[in-house]
This record gives sequence, C-alpha cells and structure tokens, in this order.
Amino acid sequence: MRHRAAAALAVSCALALTACGGSDDGSARLSVGAAYMPQPVSDLAAGFLTITNDGDAADRLTAVSSDVAGQVTVHETVDGSMREVESLDIPAHGSLVLESGGNHLMFEQLKRKPKQGQKVSVELRFAHSDPVTVEVPVKPATYRPTTGH
Repeated sequence: MRHRAAAALAVSCALALTACGGSDDGSARLSVGAAYMPQPVSDLAAGFLTITNDGDAADRLTAVSSDVAGQVTVHETVDGSMREVESLDIPAHGSLVLESGGNHLMFEQLKRKPKQGQKVSVELRFAHSDPVTVEVPVKPATYRPTTGH
C-alpha cells in the first residue's frame, strides 16, 4: 500500500511540474514591453513595442485591434519602404521589435486622438498563442526612446 501511495505521489508531482509550462513544452511564451504611441497629429497614429518569446516554438503576430481606431494594421519596413503585411514572425527564444523607422503598427481611422499621458488599450493576436492586451502609453509626438528599441 505504501508503494502505491509513493508511486501515486511521484506521478502527481511529475504532472504538476509538467503543468507549470516550462519552456521545454514546445510552445511560445510571449511577453510585451517597451510599448508606446507618439501623440498623433493627424487621423493616423503609429505604435511601437517589443514582443519577446521565451518559448521553444516560434509564433506570429497576426492581428491587432484597439477601441481607439477603426482598424490597426501591421507594417514592415524594408529598405526604407513600408508595406502592410498579414503577419510578422516572432522567433523562438527571440523577439519582434516594432520601432520607429522599422516594423510598426498603424492605427487608422482614429475615433479620437489620444493625448500625451493617456493610455491606449491594444489587443495583439497570434497564430498560436492566446491574445495579449497591452495598455500603450501615449508619449509626445517627437518622443524617441533611449533604450529598449
């Protein structure tokens, strides 16, 4: 009886450790940081952030939405030319950096112009991971981060 109880305890502990979601489970583990939006000066706004993937599997940013805009699109910049794309890759054990002059978000058909000091709620959707909602701070129109991008 004691051996069965010990075996059951060992199996329970192993299952509990597996459920903790260590990075060896073959999935993406996403976090978002360094987010900001320069205060818009027209009916468009840009958004910048970094999505870090600490997991063993790659993922893709596939869609973005915000209650402040009629639509939010994902843009990539190659050789100084920007174009809308359907998704951007987030490598395993890597990051996707959305920055001024590079890949970025475009908030189109603004319903209101967010002001410096406010926050804009943004939902990021991915090919494999659950959606992530981020509160993006609105910075001065001329803001340029000194670190993080």
